[in-house]
Amino acid sequence: MLFRRTFLIAATLLLVIAACSFTLERQAGSASVKKLRKRYSSGDYTKWPAPVLQEGAKAGFRDIGVLDPVVHPAHNPYNDAKRDLGKTLFFDPRLSVSGQIACASCHDPQLGWGDGKRVAFGHDRKLGARNAMTLFNVGYYDKLFWDGRAASLEDQARFPIQDHLEMNESLDAMEKRVQQFSGYKPLFKKAFGEEGIDREKIFKAIACFERTIVSPPSRFDAFVKGKADVLTDEEVLGLHLFRTRAGCINCHNTPLFSDNRFHNDGQTLWGSQNEDLGLYNVTRNKEDVGKFKTPSLREVANTGPWFHHGNFPTLRDVVLFYNLGNPAPIQKKYLGTPRDSLLPVTSPMLRKLNLTDTEVNSVVAFMQAITTTPRRLNPPVDFPK
Repeated sequence: MLFRRTFLIAATLLLVIAACSFTLERQAGSASVKKLRKRYSSGDYTKWPAPVLQEGAKAGFRDIGVLDPVVHPAHNPYNDAKRDLGKTLFFDPRLSVSGQIACASCHDPQLGWGDGKRVAFGHDRKLGARNAMTLFNVGYYDKLFWDGRAASLEDQARFPIQDHLEMNESLDAMEKRVQQFSGYKPLFKKAFGEEGIDREKIFKAIACFERTIVSPPSRFDAFVKGKADVLTDEEVLGLHLFRTRAGCINCHNTPLFSDNRFHNDGQTLWGSQNEDLGLYNVTRNKEDVGKFKTPSLREVANTGPWFHHGNFPTLRDVVLFYNLGNPAPIQKKYLGTPRDSLLPVTSPMLRKLNLTDTEVNSVVAFMQAITTTPRRLNPPVDFPK
């Protein structure tokens, strides 16, 4: 009797495994997961299946792959002393008017270099308007912030300091305060090779440190370099769907998993109390209404909640939203009013995907494969006096 029960359990498990395997094979279409695994892990990108691209994604397209080394600009070359100084400044709360908020307050290395909140808290516990973007791989971006208002990391560093919802300090006052700490003087001299502390050096040091916040190689990177067994069948299918029917590759391309561009993906929340016109707020170009920066998907499983408003608590929610074709309900009370001129137009690259539950789960699983295990970064124990 015991043998018969054991046999039935074993047979049932085999049937379940076989059914799951069949489902994955069927979802992969004409190419089996086994064949996909061989092609994607060959180490030769020319053997990969062709990506399925919308017209708007073809110009300048570069496929996903292994990250190139980050490039430090000629006007702010790297050295260890500058990186270490930038790290100290990044964690120093005395750059804020209250002396309690540092860059690291919203960009915590233990929280995926974000803060884990829907939107960030700032000065006097005031709520910000947007989700704090992760600083992972920020050195690869052409423009910074969800709306692209900063042209470089050096430029970006000044915004949160003087923003009344964030650190709420004037740049003049911040600069004078850092100059008052004699302990900072030798650190600046070592980093820049000359005496003197000013705001430009402060921003350059912080930017130098931030360019070193690069995600380590993921299982995806090992897989495409030839380690064929590091991804599960579900993750391999997810990779294939990501580049083909799911359409993710249209915006999340290049080894950064971001096209460094801006798109309207139906998240303007137009006409609501949380309306955000994105890039338009910077350019005042009507074509930019509702466009937001494409974030990198590297480390994405550690950087939630997602989107500029932080309204999506799980990655499955994100994929299901895109699977539905990015529904963006319009507040009809504004139709026929002067506000019509700012009616957001969703990107034509986004459309209903009709992915099955198995396929949705596979795409989510693949995003786990481009996420690495969080690593601890020890903050400075003491700050210069």
